[in-house]
Amino acid sequence: MDLEEAYQVVGEFGRHQKRMVTILVLLQIYMACQTMLIILVGAVPEYHIERVTGDPHDDITQSVKFTKDVSSIVTEWYLIKHEAYKVNLAGSLFFAGVLIGNVLFGPLSDKIGRKPVFLTSLFFEVLFGYGTALAPSYEVFAVSRLLVGMMNGGMALVCFVLTQEYVGKSYWALTGTLTNMTFAVGIALFAALGYYVQPWRNLAAAANCPGLLLFLLCVTLPESPRWLYSRGQTEKAEDILKDFAVRNGKGRIPVKLRRAVSTSTPDASSPGVFQLVTHPILRWRTVVLMYVWYACSLVYYGLTLSASEDKGNRYLSVAMYGLVELPAYPLCMYFINKQWAGRRKSMANFLAFAGVSCLLTMFTSNGRSLLSATSLALVGKLMVSAAFNIVYVYTSELYPTVIRNAGLGVCSMSCRVGGILAPFVPSMKSLHTSMPFMVFCLSGISAGCLGLLLPETLNKPAAETLDELSSPTYQRILQPQNKG
Repeated sequence: MDLEEAYQVVGEFGRHQKRMVTILVLLQIYMACQTMLIILVGAVPEYHIERVTGDPHDDITQSVKFTKDVSSIVTEWYLIKHEAYKVNLAGSLFFAGVLIGNVLFGPLSDKIGRKPVFLTSLFFEVLFGYGTALAPSYEVFAVSRLLVGMMNGGMALVCFVLTQEYVGKSYWALTGTLTNMTFAVGIALFAALGYYVQPWRNLAAAANCPGLLLFLLCVTLPESPRWLYSRGQTEKAEDILKDFAVRNGKGRIPVKLRRAVSTSTPDASSPGVFQLVTHPILRWRTVVLMYVWYACSLVYYGLTLSASEDKGNRYLSVAMYGLVELPAYPLCMYFINKQWAGRRKSMANFLAFAGVSCLLTMFTSNGRSLLSATSLALVGKLMVSAAFNIVYVYTSELYPTVIRNAGLGVCSMSCRVGGILAPFVPSMKSLHTSMPFMVFCLSGISAGCLGLLLPETLNKPAAETLDELSSPTYQRILQPQNKG
């Protein structure tokens, strides 16, 4: 039997797989806390500078008075005036680390396995996370954020892939949606944690504790049977699938997998990032997907930064921009499983609607009306959140198992580039007040149009190897069916 048939026999999403996926999904809360950490620990309270009479060269730390009792790296290390850039730098270093982690750990997990890369990166992320809480200086804090970002980039990528590869293909959309939805909930929970634990060092330590607990639970997880099968380790894959059947309550079921067909030699059958460029089918898919991921990130973070200009309760704002994403997930779950919509059209339309929301924002005032700029920006974030959720699932289905992590890693890399550039877009207001939203509008609409060039994957089998992807039979399966 092939791999999908084996999953149907042992259970595509049985109780054992539900337990494993639950552990991996809960990790999203920990990842959300690490991603959003700088928003609260880098909070900048109002302050005024009292000139000290006498020596005009007095150290600035002796004359600064903060008007609010806020504990943050700003108040501890006086990151104001000419030092203020260091707060944003720490945030940028985290995302730079995520980018490096995506590039390094994605291909590595395709070569040596999902589990060792996943557990190693999670362990060191927790370790460096405590380093953040104990940092004696800003320099140590900044380096710890870079290292946490690197580990987060590798761990998050493999974690998502495992939630897909532990279950049958028909449940990939569900597990992908649960993953992204839990991340949004994690943002809100982090805001609540920050409200009750306000000293920044205590907050950093408390936000890191779930990672330690979940690491202990993740040690028990098995290697991905899909990865083992794609690497020719059929017997090990069969043993894990048999264990799935027993733990799912189906008893001891004989599982005999068909040998994966590969024309490559064992030493050469280790596809990596280079194959994304040289393989004719993967090359075009990767170019399109990289731009789609980049646009999703640019619009998502750009709208968040623009909408967050409203003054108000800091903790409430963080929670709101997390919770506003939740309606996007059941919405996209409905559309991507409909034959008339599917993955491709749903992703393209959500991106286009996000772009249209940005376009309309340029013609409204930032008041409290239903169609205020803030309201439309939040609608745009809702739309792009749905597109973001779809593109994770869609990308997993477009890449064969042997190179899936490498593909996701490269796409996630372009995603981080969009996130790094997003803070600079609002400064384009100096050219024209509507210029930032025009950039978001064009990015969303152009990415939606490009996404239509990709093949539909709904109810289509996932390729396991590069040979299978290139086979004429598989290419015919991906062709749209004409109803006559």
